[in-house]
Amino acid sequence: MTEMHGMNGENETTTGRTKPAAPTLTAPTPALLAALIFLVALNLRPAIAAVGPVLVRIGSDLDWGEGTLGMLGAMPLWAFAAVSPLVRFVTARIGANRTILAALLVLSIGCVVRSFCGPAGVWLGTLAVGAGIAAGNVLVPVVAKRDYEKHLPLAVGAYSACITAGSAIAGLTSASLADWLGGWRGALAAWAVPAVVVAGLWTARVIRDRTDIEGADHTTEHTTEFTAEHATDAISEQPARTRPQIEVGVHQDTPQHTGHDTEAAIHVSHPSEGTPLWRRPMTWWVTMFMGLQSAAFYTMCNWLPAVASAAGFDDAAAGVHLFVFQSLGILSGLLIPALMRVHGDQRCAALVSSLPMVIAGTGWMLLPHLSLLWSVIGGMGQGAALVVALTLISLRGSTPTETVALSGIAQSIGYLLASVGPLAFGALAELTGGRWTAPLILFTTLAVAQCGIALLAGRDA
Repeated sequence: MTEMHGMNGENETTTGRTKPAAPTLTAPTPALLAALIFLVALNLRPAIAAVGPVLVRIGSDLDWGEGTLGMLGAMPLWAFAAVSPLVRFVTARIGANRTILAALLVLSIGCVVRSFCGPAGVWLGTLAVGAGIAAGNVLVPVVAKRDYEKHLPLAVGAYSACITAGSAIAGLTSASLADWLGGWRGALAAWAVPAVVVAGLWTARVIRDRTDIEGADHTTEHTTEFTAEHATDAISEQPARTRPQIEVGVHQDTPQHTGHDTEAAIHVSHPSEGTPLWRRPMTWWVTMFMGLQSAAFYTMCNWLPAVASAAGFDDAAAGVHLFVFQSLGILSGLLIPALMRVHGDQRCAALVSSLPMVIAGTGWMLLPHLSLLWSVIGGMGQGAALVVALTLISLRGSTPTETVALSGIAQSIGYLLASVGPLAFGALAELTGGRWTAPLILFTTLAVAQCGIALLAGRDA
């Protein structure tokens, strides 16, 4: 979808009236401001990943069993499911950049409430944390696609690496922060600080939006007409192989600039636009892939330290296993784009990123004393699978607006599916007296299902 603000020059018509030239495309976001999206991505996991290493401490302090702790691990995913489909409505109202700013502030407030407002605050704060992250989950791929359209796979790999890095750092430092700050409350509240800092930096993008909008409104005061010819001229600037078909609604009045940074001045029609997203099979394959890879990641983020401890490792070693599981996703996330177009689609990348979790789940179940090895293998899979899932969302949306809608569906229903992972894992552990065999059988079964879905979601629509 194309955004246009302002007019360049004027042409004389045969009637003597002034006819404005074709409107120019919106000026690209400056590189420094565009790069802030990667700092946002750094904040999309730490507030959740920091919980796993101190989960046992939370349970001891609040007298909660594995089943209740499993609910705590699933709650951010429930927030993702509830909030994700609403993000596009907020974005349409105030713009993507303002929505991201609000999300960062909600995230930081949630971190504080979760830590210092009693048992009820744990639940409410966790919901707020999930809501803030949900908005970022939906909008980061959209903003990255808009700002890095010519380098999309690289951009997806970069912001996915940032997401993974934030998660790994939180997992590694959470237990130590709890020791230094007097308990799990301080360790979890600490993650409000980077969110506030990035919110302050992101304000520069919001200010730039306002400046651009005011400048565009001032320029269009002298506009007398906006014609179909102008729309055609604007689209003709795009490469022919990616040029969509245009469905133009001509208005003789001046184009209105709403200030919504994901809105377009014209409607662009694509071949798939006639079919609603929810009626396209590909929407559901992408959604299921998103949900299953998220289930694997969040299950291990919450329970890997407990599984490693049960295998005989101390808390420090278990924390290292979690760090390895999370941090190796950075490398695999940067490597997987090389497989994104094997045989012309994403099936190879999706399957290669899914198989390691089957191996890791089987290994944790049968040979738990090799937990570090399974953390390495599983970590390589989870990072690559996240990049594949986010890339599929970006590629399967034919316009920015449709990408937002698809992202909302995939992350809403997908995260609802993902919540089964940590919730059922904890419940099965409690039902079996703290034994991990049954939970790991479920984990491995979900990983096998992810491999099957990968072959369907990876096909070009």
